[in-house]
Amino acid sequence: MTEREKMLRGELYDSSDNELEQLRLHARKLARRYNLTDEDQQEVQTQILRELLPATEELPYLQAPVYFDYGCHTYFGKYSSANFNFTCLDVGEIHIGDNVMIGPNVTLATPMHPLLPEERNVRKREDGSLYTLEYAKPITIKDNCWLASNVVVCGGVTIGEGCVIGAGSVVTRDIPPYSLAAGNPCRVIRKITEKDHM
Repeated sequence: MTEREKMLRGELYDSSDNELEQLRLHARKLARRYNLTDEDQQEVQTQILRELLPATEELPYLQAPVYFDYGCHTYFGKYSSANFNFTCLDVGEIHIGDNVMIGPNVTLATPMHPLLPEERNVRKREDGSLYTLEYAKPITIKDNCWLASNVVVCGGVTIGEGCVIGAGSVVTRDIPPYSLAAGNPCRVIRKITEKDHM
């Protein structure tokens, strides 16, 4: 089994693996190119995003700058968007549904590190090179959600359909559908209902 296969299965893997390093380098080069484009260069932006997010059919609107570990492990639904400084650490798969609005400075972080120092610490190979072991947990954001500014979503979390996550929240647990939730750690404040019509 390759290190990438272990990574995507949520098993401990060597993050210094050559295939993974090349994939990360490619994604970061693409993100850097995207971040240097002007907003009126939509054709160029589309070409870059097609390469960065190859599994996404209908590309999201992403306000530069954006940051991805891999890009190819992130899947967007239709009509989704992200504001400035969207950071997507897609070591594990990230699934973002249709009509998802992501505010500025939002981070989706799938990487996890062992709790015990002897498992987490840097290791040395016989050839003298260094490596660490880590693992990942996927993130799922269902359709019609809004993540306000400065939200952090941790690995292993599913945010149910129609949720609103308040600014500055750190989401460490699943959020049930149609919830207004906020805080650190993020907690459900109440259900979103028909009474919320403007």
